[in-house]
Amino acid sequence: MPSFQTRLKITGLKPGNPPESVMAAAVEALGTRHHVESNRLELAGGVPQLNLRFLVEPTEYQGENQQARESAAMMRDAVERVALTGSLMVLRRNRGRWAPV
Repeated sequence: MPSFQTRLKITGLKPGNPPESVMAAAVEALGTRHHVESNRLELAGGVPQLNLRFLVEPTEYQGENQQARESAAMMRDAVERVALTGSLMVLRRNRGRWAPV
């Protein structure tokens, strides 16, 4: 199965939301469409960043990429209910390397 990764910058929390609600929202949203293999919070240039790896059902290459982009956008929408977000990247694992889609 094709493996994808999202990287979403988090620039702040919305009032009344604990920090753990950010990852919970991301995993829940992405998990409604795909198997989430892993999730972690990292600092990228001093800015928190959510990294989630997930699998997409195999179909055809461009369709898989489109599905991953749509799912990442849906995940971002869910996270924006509890946090302020920055840039979003979607990457696909290809021959051992992550490349933007």
